Amino acid sequence: MEPVQKTHNLSIDVLRIVSILAVILIHTTTRTLEITHSNLIETQFTFFLNQISRFAVPLFFMISGFVLELNYPFHSNPIVYLRRRITRIFIPYLFWSAFYIIFIYPQPLTNYFSVLPDGSASYQLYFLPTLMVFYLLFPIINHFYYLWSNKFIILILGIIQICFLSADYYFHSIHIFYPLAIALFNFFPFLLGMVASHHQQSLYTFFNRHKYHFVIVTFILGIFVFWEGGSRYLQTNNYLSFYSQWRPSILIFTICLASLLYYLFNRATIPEEPIKLLSRLSFFVFFIHIAILEVSWKNIFIHLFPVSLFNLVWFDQIFFIFVTTISFLIAYICYKVPKLFQITG
Repeated sequence: MEPVQKTHNLSIDVLRIVSILAVILIHTTTRTLEITHSNLIETQFTFFLNQISRFAVPLFFMISGFVLELNYPFHSNPIVYLRRRITRIFIPYLFWSAFYIIFIYPQPLTNYFSVLPDGSASYQLYFLPTLMVFYLLFPIINHFYYLWSNKFIILILGIIQICFLSADYYFHSIHIFYPLAIALFNFFPFLLGMVASHHQQSLYTFFNRHKYHFVIVTFILGIFVFWEGGSRYLQTNNYLSFYSQWRPSILIFTICLASLLYYLFNRATIPEEPIKLLSRLSFFVFFIHIAILEVSWKNIFIHLFPVSLFNLVWFDQIFFIFVTTISFLIAYICYKVPKLFQITG
């Protein structure tokens, strides 16, 4: 029996939590790779964790498209809808941009307005200007939904997306203003999320029928993403070979992994209130976890870094768990302060 389609899907909340955990894992393992000067031969487990977590940001865009499309019909006025959505992310974005240039990556306050367009106050913030681009375009995209959402057009858009990603990753970087470039590399996951919101029941049935195929293909793609990033770096010595998450392989890996997890989470019995709470806290965690990472690294973990690289397995796990736990704990404390979330997210 298929689950009933609804305006709030708890599986999407779980996917959002998985995504923020993957973001933190990318950043904690990246610190390890940096301090070892990208010694991929002796840090293979660290590198593996770093690479298979690269689905995080494309999945965030997919979730954004899903949630926007799912809830948009309940808002008769697109201007009011946009104002609420933009305000919900724009005010926290202004706050955290100031926080990072004052306390974490100090620079003159006169630079404040120059870092806002591309999110360069801290390296995780680039996501927000791009998300605002999608928010601004969403009413237009939604208005023409039935023109572009048929299978043939979606297939063409997917091929175009892969062409953009291939050109940027395999040949030469596409130089466009940063938020627009990230939007260009992620328009297909966003559109796919919108389409998925209209077909929850049929997708569940399809994934149920092909679940074992998805397990096999997702596993193979995860190994390929790991191999591709490492082999291209060893060939080119260009760190963007594995830092980049705008690759055709990661796009396909993200779609398959998201499909598999969506099916599993819909099938499982999920405790509703804890998941909803963690999902709400994830936005704050997205903002603060880099600050926790930097402070804990400088004061604790740089002194605990193992002399032998073979001990990195325990180090990476502890570093990740520490940053994640403290970030969610602070998020929960702030969440209990009335109205604070309107400023901090």
